[in-house]
Amino acid sequence: MNESLINPFTLTHPTAVQTSLFALALFARWDPSGRYLATGRTDGSAAVWDLETRAQVRALDGHVQAVTAVDWSRNSRFVLTASKDWNAIVWDLAARCDPPQRYATIRFDAPVSSAAFHPRNSRIVLAVTTTGEVYLTDLRREHRARVELCEPSNDPQDQRPSRAAITVARFDPAGKYIFAGTAAGTILVFHARTKVLVARHKIAGAGVMKGLDFAKSGRRMVTNSSDRTLRQFQLPAYVPTGASVLEQELEPTHRFTDPINKTAWHAMSYSPDGEWLAGVRAADAATHKIYIWDISNDGQFATTLDGGREPLVHLHWHPAKSTLASTTNQGNVLVWHCPSAERWGAFAGGFEEVDENVEYEEREDEFDIEDEETIRARKMKAEDEPVDVDSVPAPPPLGASAAEAAADEDVAWADEDPDEDVGGWRMRVVMEEDGDI
Repeated sequence: MNESLINPFTLTHPTAVQTSLFALALFARWDPSGRYLATGRTDGSAAVWDLETRAQVRALDGHVQAVTAVDWSRNSRFVLTASKDWNAIVWDLAARCDPPQRYATIRFDAPVSSAAFHPRNSRIVLAVTTTGEVYLTDLRREHRARVELCEPSNDPQDQRPSRAAITVARFDPAGKYIFAGTAAGTILVFHARTKVLVARHKIAGAGVMKGLDFAKSGRRMVTNSSDRTLRQFQLPAYVPTGASVLEQELEPTHRFTDPINKTAWHAMSYSPDGEWLAGVRAADAATHKIYIWDISNDGQFATTLDGGREPLVHLHWHPAKSTLASTTNQGNVLVWHCPSAERWGAFAGGFEEVDENVEYEEREDEFDIEDEETIRARKMKAEDEPVDVDSVPAPPPLGASAAEAAADEDVAWADEDPDEDVGGWRMRVVMEEDGDI
């Protein structure tokens, strides 16, 4: 695919570095508003960066070992950090003190490899430990519990559940299901509300699952596995009753691999519209390269972004714009964007750009006010038009499908005892003293 032949104003993927942040970061993740970046570090600290000022606005010091994951609540008020010190901490950015105090601390029985908020409620936390276990922790008063999600035993006499080592787990964008990848190359799908297994998908030849990502619609998923291949799948419809487990082998719609070097992939991320997929290779020892595929054009390879000689370890796509945040092994965060020249002619069909000022000649009737008689005649004509007051609009259907009813139950469950993450909150501005500058 030759991008030089494409109109540059239709490109929706980044093409150039806009700025860089010296953050000493292992990874960086955008918040849902796209204004802030959260970074995790090897010393156990995390930080929040403001992209408008390109400065660090909050330091989150609560772990004693390396931070392994960060996540944002849906309105960006709460930040979740997970660490190898067996803890996951929830931070409240609306707190009046700086640095912010811990809002909640969740202690696990092993180092935490990843953690995430429920998309609708930050009091529901999903965490994966390095020992291959996944826990759904509910901090709400009426639902307080910590449930381990695992495959049920095939033998009714066996009191111990089957424990396939789970290496990665994610909520789907709606928060209705939890997708967990195992070391055996299997995708387990759990219903978030009932915690029951609803589907088991075997991925042929995949090996150990290393990463999952979803398009915003939730109908497409991409996986990263130890066989050095990215696979994209169209997800089927699931029945959340749990009466029977859907056993289905998923066939990928696209495979993305490096046929020459046969190298593995570090990370991948969908664009906000789901039309582009970005991936980072693990073995680019002296290059900063991001590979981008055009999903809307049958998954064809689109371009490679070259950002220098520092190897890449992580990337994350902006939630709303054509912007990427890539993290190098030196801790620098590069922000990519899609620059474009101004096209003033797009504002109006007859708009003409000029190189110097031109005196405009006004037409005689160009700015004349409409005659009052014409306005009065138009109003009288509108009053004479008949108004239908007898017809009644058709009522909505009384019944709803089983899927819609189940979805309503899932939303109601997630919204019970809601968190304090409401829109319109403001982060407190901290002024530096003269001695601190």
